[in-house]
Amino acid sequence: MKDGIQAGDQVYVIYRNPHAANVANIKEAEVVEHPLHDGELALFLYDTYHALAADDAVFASYEEAEQLYRHLFDDA
Repeated sequence: MKDGIQAGDQVYVIYRNPHAANVANIKEAEVVEHPLHDGELALFLYDTYHALAADDAVFASYEEAEQLYRHLFDDA
């Protein structure tokens, strides 16, 4: 879904808890202009800016994110 992402978009990501590696959730995030890097986009999630990388799994809908989540975590 990277193509066409722009500041102001609401997206969904699979977010792993940094304190518990085996815990992941689908979270809504906002795409914003990165406050420290002009011309770059970031995800605003949990009151923190996360640099948006080309290989990040970003989804337009919760259902799309849930499909990959189930594949990754329910089939394990």
